[in-house]
Amino acid sequence: MDFFMNNILNIVCYLPLAGMIVIMFIRRENVLAIKWTANIAALLGFLVSIPLITSFNDPKYIDAASRFRFIYEVPWIPLIGANYKLGVDGISMLLVLLTTLLGTIAVLSSWKAISERVKEYYAFMLLLQTGMIGVFISLDFLVFYVFWEVMLVPMYFLIGVWGGPRKLYAAIKFFLYTLAGSVLMLVGILAIYFYQYNTTGVYSFDILQFQKLGFPTDIQYWVFLAFFVGFAIKVPMFPFHTWLPDAHVEAPTAGSVILAGVLLKMGTYGFVRFSLPMFPWATMHFLKPMLILCLIGIIYGALVAMMQKDMKSLVAYSSVSHLGFVMLGVFAATPVALQGGVLQMVNHGISTGALFLIVGIIYERRHTRLISEYGGLSHIMPVYATVFLIMTLSSIGMPGLNGFIGEFFILQGTFAAPGLWPYAALAVLGIVLGAAYMLWLYQRVMFGKLENPLNKVLPDLNFRELVTFVPLIILAFWIGIYPSFFTKYLDEPVNAIVTRVRSDYFINQAKAPALPSTQRSPEAR
Repeated sequence: MDFFMNNILNIVCYLPLAGMIVIMFIRRENVLAIKWTANIAALLGFLVSIPLITSFNDPKYIDAASRFRFIYEVPWIPLIGANYKLGVDGISMLLVLLTTLLGTIAVLSSWKAISERVKEYYAFMLLLQTGMIGVFISLDFLVFYVFWEVMLVPMYFLIGVWGGPRKLYAAIKFFLYTLAGSVLMLVGILAIYFYQYNTTGVYSFDILQFQKLGFPTDIQYWVFLAFFVGFAIKVPMFPFHTWLPDAHVEAPTAGSVILAGVLLKMGTYGFVRFSLPMFPWATMHFLKPMLILCLIGIIYGALVAMMQKDMKSLVAYSSVSHLGFVMLGVFAATPVALQGGVLQMVNHGISTGALFLIVGIIYERRHTRLISEYGGLSHIMPVYATVFLIMTLSSIGMPGLNGFIGEFFILQGTFAAPGLWPYAALAVLGIVLGAAYMLWLYQRVMFGKLENPLNKVLPDLNFRELVTFVPLIILAFWIGIYPSFFTKYLDEPVNAIVTRVRSDYFINQAKAPALPSTQRSPEAR
């Protein structure tokens, strides 16, 4: 048992990769064996991740200095100071569990949806799972960057091979946007790497050491911008969002679930894990521009979503709006707002992942996503209509469901921050618009007369399809009714980040060299 717990992060990360390797040895014609292997590997990946939360507060697995859990470290490339170092805190632990759960659901949802190149499809799905988990558990910047790039390749092929009519355009656009951001992020990593060496005489990519170092304001200014572009593209924040609708619309259903549920969280996670604690002065310096971009994303995403004629495109643009809320909570940098931002990452993965599954199921039956093709489906698909309603209410933040708690925390925390109440007040408009486009979508698809003859013979959810929704529905009610079970894991890391951002800003503000007037913070003008 001790061996398992001491190596649990490696097991969780590489079990999907092991499943991929097994699939590579199965003959292409044996489709059923490939599907079962992929589903078993994904399910085992989720099951072995559960001890991360059940043993989270066991003193044996807590590093006293950093308060990270389950740390595993071995030398990797000593010449440049790179170590293979893994660990989780409350933030990354919740995101790892979200990843393993959504990965299991996405693989299961593909059972009938994928009929061509089945072997390669499931191999890429499992490789993608390993890449995403690795990003959340890495405590060495070089290891983090390797996993970040590994994740890019399978997603490119999932869109480009199994996507819709414009799949190649969407895949190349996704790849180029993400790669451009990654290159700038790498430049930022190297900048702080060499600064640390010049300061301490030690080569190291250790993320925890970087967070303790305390970079001067001129370094923070430029490296924050380099990281911002890399993470903002991944979120995506306005105006870096244009790749997202194409990728979502053209990706297969499982690809959209993973893209919305997990991949977008890598950007928000990057801001929380790196930008805030490592560049606190720059975070506060750029606070107002960041909040303005968040508000534009919230309102713009909601308005564009309302105008969509394609269900999948509507859900895709809703992600731009919802993730604007997440970033509002992150940059408000109060304990409640940041905790709400992290919780809303999980909530968005649950509700939007479920909505993409809902759209995918009806697309498999009718091969169209046009809203105008439907109407009155609740008469012949009552179970489907019930699931759709629950996840719609979850997405718009109905009290008692998960979306309400995250949005409430973000707005309350932002209102409480000095001088930020106007941003919170304007962000409320996004909630109103969100309710408008989601309820309007539900009304057009589910209610009214069942006039289209092609819809009159549509079957309701089968057992396999229902199983994919059950855990998401349970989590939606669980977080909505008893959020403290999840937020208790966020108290420690969130408070540490907020304390560092607020205190370090004023310390550096007092000793900062004069910047050009266009670069000074609002407080300094």
